[in-house]
Amino acid sequence: MSNLTHQVERLHRYMDKAALRALSMLLGFLNTGLFMWSPEAYAEQIAGFTPLLGILFVWSVCASMVYGIGFKPRFWLWQIVFSPYFCLSILIYFTIRYYF
Repeated sequence: MSNLTHQVERLHRYMDKAALRALSMLLGFLNTGLFMWSPEAYAEQIAGFTPLLGILFVWSVCASMVYGIGFKPRFWLWQIVFSPYFCLSILIYFTIRYYF
């Protein structure tokens, strides 16, 4: 493995907790369920979907599921793409925008 792969794995070691994985799955399912139940109401609550927000939503839900089930990509690029730091931040943003 390359040195960059080891560095990214070391950064993600702090997020390798069952509670954070469960939170990731919960936020992913919650936001997906809210969106699937009523897309118009969900978009209204978060002040509209722009193309960027739509892409971020889909990507963060997918990344949260990958992280939540415990899958660990080997290649450094995929480790960054499916990083729990990014997906949890985005899903927390959507959840806060929806409820507050």
